[in-house]
Amino acid sequence: MNTAALENMKTRRSCRVFSSEMPSRELVALVCEAGTYAPTGHGKQSPRILAVSDRALRDRLSDMNFRAWNRLSIERGTGPKAPMDPFYGAPVVLVVLADRTSPTYLYDGCAVLANLANAAHAAGLDSCWIHRAKEEFDSPEGKAILADLGIEGDYEGIGHLVLGYRAKELPPPLPRKADYVRWVE
Repeated sequence: MNTAALENMKTRRSCRVFSSEMPSRELVALVCEAGTYAPTGHGKQSPRILAVSDRALRDRLSDMNFRAWNRLSIERGTGPKAPMDPFYGAPVVLVVLADRTSPTYLYDGCAVLANLANAAHAAGLDSCWIHRAKEEFDSPEGKAILADLGIEGDYEGIGHLVLGYRAKELPPPLPRKADYVRWVE
């Protein structure tokens, strides 16, 4: 049994305060490679990973994500959000997109995000899964970004994994709920 892998999954936490230190391209590439080994329906590999370390594009995506968050908050009646960086200052953003023509694209993209998060922790990086990629890349601005990057097809934004190094210690894990697993024997 690979107890180190299990321990890695148990000790991974979401980081919401990042330092400005940029991880090496080699380390980010290792994390991305792990994402490519996530299970996908029929082995179709419908997702794509967009690794963004370019500060201008990273900040543009952050702004788009904040605007989507604000719109959704207002629609839900929780009011506007105060301006903030929804990527928590992380210097790298891994955007997971998936091809809508694959019937399992959403699940495939989520599996990639989970692999990326666990691989980041194993590589000594901190991460946080950020939502609203769908809203970003369904917008004309998001579609234009993909076109500018030469990404063609019917892709949906599944999520982001922001990466970097924590700026402060992470809180301890919450206790697991008592009925998380129900045995049927």
